[in-house]
Amino acid sequence: MAGSYRRAMDYLYLACVITGSAALILISAVIPWAVFTRYVLNSAASWPEPLAVLLTIVVTFIGAAAGYRLNLHMNVAYFANKLPAPLRNLTDLVVQLLMGLIALFMIIWGARLVEVTWYNTIADFPSLSVGVTYLPIPIGGACLLLFIIERIFLGAPPDPIASHRDVSSD
Repeated sequence: MAGSYRRAMDYLYLACVITGSAALILISAVIPWAVFTRYVLNSAASWPEPLAVLLTIVVTFIGAAAGYRLNLHMNVAYFANKLPAPLRNLTDLVVQLLMGLIALFMIIWGARLVEVTWYNTIADFPSLSVGVTYLPIPIGGACLLLFIIERIFLGAPPDPIASHRDVSSD
């Protein structure tokens, strides 16, 4: 059971990384296009800036969930690391539970935001619902919550980069 859950989390993590990376790549393409149309063609395109903002929402919430899974986020653990092992483990559990509350907040209030804005449209993308643009918030919260559950019950996942280094250094 634990192995299949860990594999499912690996696939979810991979989906989050691919989604966040694709959004970041698209941002990197869209912004130069905006600069090109504004300063070279002297006819600024109206869609690149709002698209970059929408993609930033994807990177922020979906990509952040992936970063949290592998503990790639900023944290201040100096004092927690100085605690004896039992207190350090308790502190880590409290942190995970508090992060779980944040994930639940993202799921509940993000879903409400999606629901409230579902029938609104964006001026530059009239066929796109504002609610769709906010979907990364509850989706990212759900991914984050699943990664937190994984960390609480199975421990931290293995670092794929470190394990790759170990294999390649043989």
